[in-house]
Amino acid sequence: MKKIFKWAGIALGTVVLLLLIGYTVIAMRVKARIGKNYSFAKEEILFSRDSSTLARGKHLVAIKGCQDCHGNDLGGKVMNDDGAIGRLVASNLTKGSGGLPQDYSTADWLAALRHGVNHNGQPLIFMPSHETTLLSEQDMSALIAYCEQVPNVDRTLPANDLGPIAIVMSHFDKMPLLSVEKIDHNKPMIAKADTVTGAAQGKYLAVSCTGCHRTNLKGGEPLAPGFPPVPDITSSGHVGKWSEKDFLTTLTTGKTPEGHILKNEDMPWKMTAQYTKPELQSLYRYLSSIQ
Repeated sequence: MKKIFKWAGIALGTVVLLLLIGYTVIAMRVKARIGKNYSFAKEEILFSRDSSTLARGKHLVAIKGCQDCHGNDLGGKVMNDDGAIGRLVASNLTKGSGGLPQDYSTADWLAALRHGVNHNGQPLIFMPSHETTLLSEQDMSALIAYCEQVPNVDRTLPANDLGPIAIVMSHFDKMPLLSVEKIDHNKPMIAKADTVTGAAQGKYLAVSCTGCHRTNLKGGEPLAPGFPPVPDITSSGHVGKWSEKDFLTTLTTGKTPEGHILKNEDMPWKMTAQYTKPELQSLYRYLSSIQ
């Protein structure tokens, strides 16, 4: 009996040791990816700061999830702070204390939104640049114009500190850690997006849905342990069973036709509620067209 316990202890110790070694290797690789420096040609973009441009930029900030992460004032916030996933921080996007450098330029904004790196060429963590890089030139300029003129917020935030779950999931590409690795950096911006109500506009808008619902929009496994499975939002999922009115009601009230109340942290309906009616109609028509 003693021999059995002895060998069982040795086996268990060996497994634990191998797991620790494996985790150490994974953590070192993820750290190396985070510490990698990138160099992209500096880009510039021409834009005005007239009222219509700023209004469009404000709308984009609302519907692209910028405020969900960075706060209504864009002054940043701690989005998650626990030992398992770690501390995830959305930075202060203003030029107040703790925010962007005073010399942060339009080229720096483009580096972040188009390439997923900061002004020093280092990867931005959990910044969905793989989505914002697909903005049209017109929308990109409006977004930057609006963000450049928001009031300064004095807010100094702690640094990101990834926990073991975030590190392991990122290593196996189960968590969108570094957008810079997912972007086609040679893809040019389109000049202007389709603004006519319909599936073409819906496809452009649906880019914002791919971060959670996957590139095919058919959902899948939870984004992280403890999170719910991600639903299919194509014609083969709930959307295929809902009328356009059902879809609009769900995305503006957080209540599904089946009577289910959506948690905003799982499905950001408070963000989608800020879409215009034609935008939601376009999104519905596009999602409904996907088999």
